Amino acid sequence: MRKRTLYSLAAALLVLCALAVAFFLRQKAPPEVARLLPESDAIVYLNVRPLRAATHFDRSPVTPSPAYQQFIEATGIQFERDLDKAAFALHHMADPSGPNGPIAFSEVFQGRFDTARLTRYLTFLSVNQENYAGRTIYLIPSEGRNLRVTLLDYDTIAASNMPTPEQIHSILDRSRAAASPFAGSSLLNARYKDIPILAHDAWAIGHIGLPFAQNGRITVMGLELPMPSDATFVASLHYTNALHLRIDQIVRTDLEASQSATSLSTLLNLLRSVQQAQQPVPRTPEDVALRQFSDSIKIEEHKDRATLTATIPDETLKHLASSTP
Repeated sequence: MRKRTLYSLAAALLVLCALAVAFFLRQKAPPEVARLLPESDAIVYLNVRPLRAATHFDRSPVTPSPAYQQFIEATGIQFERDLDKAAFALHHMADPSGPNGPIAFSEVFQGRFDTARLTRYLTFLSVNQENYAGRTIYLIPSEGRNLRVTLLDYDTIAASNMPTPEQIHSILDRSRAAASPFAGSSLLNARYKDIPILAHDAWAIGHIGLPFAQNGRITVMGLELPMPSDATFVASLHYTNALHLRIDQIVRTDLEASQSATSLSTLLNLLRSVQQAQQPVPRTPEDVALRQFSDSIKIEEHKDRATLTATIPDETLKHLASSTP
């Protein structure tokens, strides 16, 4: 009897240890919606709930576009109210001038959805349907591309506008192993550890300059930045009485990081001079917010990375959330 009791206690202790390890790994693992994404050149993740709780942007009046209004009426879904988490995979297209443009996307959304109404809506829009891994994939023409959409669960939707179905198939395959903290793309497994601890609610990793790349360089609003389009970045946002932005450009050597930080600092000073000359005194709350954001930007070198940080004050953030149409 004593041995049997000891064996039972040992088995119970092993189960508790296994559960504790599993819980720890799950806490350290990337968010599930990000782990579902296929292989890609960059990943963007957003947990909407903390920002919604801080700014109450879902209570602000919104005038939806005709297409969005039709979507709301058909599905009952309002993203500013019902979306909780979203993850996007960015895929570089080999022919940027082709029918799919320079970038394609795969997406996973998690929130509160009326799946019956959404299914009817997708069925109405689709021109074809495919069954894969026990799920229906709806093929929907959208802006010259084919958008593939599927319902992974009662609270999770996936989509991809890649030319072929491999990416949406990959998401469905990953959904069957999503409980594993080790699931996820190679990019996610390689770079998620670089995201700051306090910034796990909004981040981006990989070649996030892709949407702004032109002729091998990153161009924003016609301004060419001193870095290649395939530069590796880790960008993040976190909220503690203000919205804090951090962007790390990861390079090969400390010297490259120093050169990049110097180039970006020179460009930032130039932009501030032009801004001051054009508008010495901000006129509107939006102008004040932009000036506060610009003044808060700092660029530093940390070993093998050039780091940009900036802050948007809490009151400014709430004003922008309430005034944005």
